[in-house]
Amino acid sequence: MDAKATVNLGAFSRGGKSRIPTEAVDHDFQPEARLTPVGILMTETDELFVYGVISNVTSDCLVDRLQQWWNAVRSRCESTTTLLINLDNGPECHSRRSQFMLRMVQFVRDTGLTVKLAYYPPYHSKYNPIERCRGVLEQHWNGSLLDGFQVALDFIETMT
Repeated sequence: MDAKATVNLGAFSRGGKSRIPTEAVDHDFQPEARLTPVGILMTETDELFVYGVISNVTSDCLVDRLQQWWNAVRSRCESTTTLLINLDNGPECHSRRSQFMLRMVQFVRDTGLTVKLAYYPPYHSKYNPIERCRGVLEQHWNGSLLDGFQVALDFIETMT
Protein backbone atom coordinates (compact mmCIF):
# COMPACT_ATOMS: atom_id res chain seq x y z
CA MET A 1 0.00 0.00 0.00
CA ASP A 2 1.41 3.38 -0.95
CA ALA A 3 0.43 6.92 -1.86
CA LYS A 4 2.09 8.57 -4.82
CA ALA A 5 3.02 12.13 -5.64
CA THR A 6 0.17 14.61 -5.96
CA VAL A 7 -0.79 15.67 -9.49
CA ASN A 8 -2.25 19.09 -10.30
CA LEU A 9 -5.49 18.83 -12.27
CA GLY A 10 -6.04 21.42 -14.97
CA ALA A 11 -5.00 22.27 -18.52
CA PHE A 12 -1.32 22.21 -17.57
CA SER A 13 1.70 21.05 -19.51
CA ARG A 14 3.42 18.30 -17.57
CA GLY A 15 6.37 17.95 -19.90
CA GLY A 16 5.18 14.76 -21.57
CA LYS A 17 4.99 13.91 -25.25
CA SER A 18 1.88 13.01 -27.19
CA ARG A 19 1.19 12.18 -30.84
CA ILE A 20 -1.80 14.50 -30.71
CA PRO A 21 -0.96 18.21 -30.69
CA THR A 22 -1.96 19.51 -27.27
CA GLU A 23 -2.18 23.11 -26.13
CA ALA A 24 -1.61 23.62 -22.46
CA VAL A 25 -1.05 26.38 -19.97
CA ASP A 26 2.64 26.74 -19.20
CA HIS A 27 2.17 27.65 -15.50
CA ASP A 28 0.05 25.89 -12.91
CA PHE A 29 -0.50 28.56 -10.29
CA GLN A 30 -4.18 27.77 -9.69
CA PRO A 31 -4.92 24.08 -10.22
CA GLU A 32 -8.59 23.13 -10.23
CA ALA A 33 -7.80 20.34 -7.81
CA ARG A 34 -5.01 18.03 -6.75
CA LEU A 35 -5.19 14.28 -7.08
CA THR A 36 -3.08 11.75 -5.22
CA PRO A 37 -3.14 8.14 -6.42
CA VAL A 38 -3.26 5.72 -3.50
CA GLY A 39 -2.54 2.16 -4.54
CA ILE A 40 -2.93 -1.29 -3.07
CA LEU A 41 -1.20 -4.15 -4.89
CA MET A 42 -2.18 -7.74 -4.23
CA THR A 43 1.11 -9.44 -5.06
CA GLU A 44 -0.25 -13.00 -5.15
CA THR A 45 -2.73 -12.18 -7.93
CA ASP A 46 -0.96 -9.14 -9.45
CA GLU A 47 -4.09 -7.05 -8.96
CA LEU A 48 -3.69 -3.32 -8.56
CA PHE A 49 -6.29 -1.12 -6.93
CA VAL A 50 -5.74 2.62 -7.36
CA TYR A 51 -7.91 5.19 -5.66
CA GLY A 52 -7.88 8.86 -6.62
CA VAL A 53 -7.77 11.01 -3.49
CA ILE A 54 -8.42 14.75 -3.67
CA SER A 55 -8.00 15.38 0.05
CA ASN A 56 -4.75 15.28 1.97
CA VAL A 57 -3.27 11.80 2.32
CA THR A 58 -3.38 11.20 6.05
CA SER A 59 -3.41 8.15 8.28
CA ASP A 60 -7.20 8.21 8.20
CA CYS A 61 -7.19 8.43 4.41
CA LEU A 62 -4.94 5.39 4.04
CA VAL A 63 -6.97 3.23 6.40
CA ASP A 64 -10.19 4.37 4.69
CA ARG A 65 -8.72 3.20 1.34
CA LEU A 66 -7.70 -0.10 2.99
CA GLN A 67 -11.27 -0.54 4.23
CA GLN A 68 -12.62 0.33 0.77
CA TRP A 69 -10.27 -2.23 -0.79
CA TRP A 70 -11.22 -4.92 1.74
CA ASN A 71 -14.93 -4.35 1.08
CA ALA A 72 -14.24 -4.87 -2.65
CA VAL A 73 -12.27 -8.13 -2.27
CA ARG A 74 -13.72 -9.62 0.92
CA SER A 75 -16.20 -11.92 -0.82
CA ARG A 76 -13.49 -13.72 -2.78
CA CYS A 77 -11.00 -13.79 0.10
CA GLU A 78 -13.23 -15.48 2.65
CA SER A 79 -10.53 -17.95 3.69
CA THR A 80 -8.05 -15.12 4.36
CA THR A 81 -7.28 -14.64 8.03
CA THR A 82 -4.05 -12.64 7.85
CA LEU A 83 -3.03 -9.60 5.83
CA LEU A 84 0.65 -8.74 5.38
CA ILE A 85 0.82 -5.09 4.40
CA ASN A 86 4.09 -3.77 2.98
CA LEU A 87 4.59 -0.09 3.73
CA ASP A 88 7.26 2.52 3.32
CA ASN A 89 8.21 4.74 6.24
CA GLY A 90 6.00 7.60 5.12
CA PRO A 91 4.80 10.06 7.74
CA GLU A 92 1.15 9.05 7.34
CA CYS A 93 1.68 5.30 7.85
CA HIS A 94 4.64 5.03 10.20
CA SER A 95 4.15 2.70 13.16
CA ARG A 96 4.95 5.57 15.55
CA ARG A 97 2.00 7.49 14.14
CA SER A 98 -0.65 7.01 16.82
CA GLN A 99 -3.60 7.89 14.58
CA PHE A 100 -2.52 5.31 12.00
CA MET A 101 -2.14 2.61 14.64
CA LEU A 102 -5.48 3.53 16.22
CA ARG A 103 -7.25 3.22 12.86
CA MET A 104 -5.47 -0.05 12.07
CA VAL A 105 -6.61 -1.50 15.41
CA GLN A 106 -10.17 -0.43 14.54
CA PHE A 107 -9.80 -2.09 11.11
CA VAL A 108 -8.63 -5.31 12.77
CA ARG A 109 -11.56 -5.25 15.22
CA ASP A 110 -14.08 -4.57 12.45
CA THR A 111 -12.79 -7.26 10.07
CA GLY A 112 -11.52 -9.92 12.48
CA LEU A 113 -8.31 -10.20 10.45
CA THR A 114 -4.79 -10.49 11.74
CA VAL A 115 -2.76 -7.65 10.21
CA LYS A 116 1.01 -7.65 10.02
CA LEU A 117 2.73 -4.42 9.02
CA ALA A 118 6.06 -4.86 7.22
CA TYR A 119 8.07 -1.69 6.77
CA TYR A 120 10.75 -1.29 4.13
CA PRO A 121 13.97 0.23 5.46
CA PRO A 122 14.56 3.90 4.70
CA TYR A 123 15.64 4.53 1.10
CA HIS A 124 14.76 0.98 0.04
CA SER A 125 11.31 1.62 -1.39
CA LYS A 126 12.64 0.48 -4.78
CA TYR A 127 12.09 -3.07 -3.54
CA ASN A 128 8.40 -2.40 -2.93
CA PRO A 129 6.52 -3.79 -5.98
CA ILE A 130 3.87 -1.05 -5.88
CA GLU A 131 6.55 1.56 -6.58
CA ARG A 132 6.82 0.20 -10.14
CA CYS A 133 3.14 0.92 -10.71
CA ARG A 134 3.77 4.64 -10.39
CA GLY A 135 6.04 4.63 -13.45
CA VAL A 136 3.44 2.72 -15.45
CA LEU A 137 0.78 5.28 -14.54
CA GLU A 138 3.10 8.17 -15.43
CA GLN A 139 3.81 6.60 -18.83
CA HIS A 140 0.11 5.95 -19.40
CA TRP A 141 -0.99 9.55 -18.95
CA ASN A 142 2.25 11.00 -20.35
CA GLY A 143 1.56 14.06 -22.50
CA SER A 144 -2.17 14.12 -21.78
CA LEU A 145 -4.02 16.96 -20.14
CA LEU A 146 -5.38 15.94 -16.79
CA ASP A 147 -7.94 18.73 -16.86
CA GLY A 148 -10.49 17.13 -14.58
CA PHE A 149 -10.95 14.57 -11.84
CA GLN A 150 -12.89 12.19 -14.09
CA VAL A 151 -10.21 12.39 -16.81
CA ALA A 152 -7.56 11.34 -14.29
CA LEU A 153 -9.78 8.51 -12.98
CA ASP A 154 -10.37 7.30 -16.54
CA PHE A 155 -6.61 7.10 -17.08
CA ILE A 156 -6.20 5.20 -13.81
CA GLU A 157 -8.96 2.72 -14.76
CA THR A 158 -7.50 2.02 -18.22
CA MET A 159 -3.92 1.56 -17.01
CA THR A 160 -2.48 -1.90 -17.63
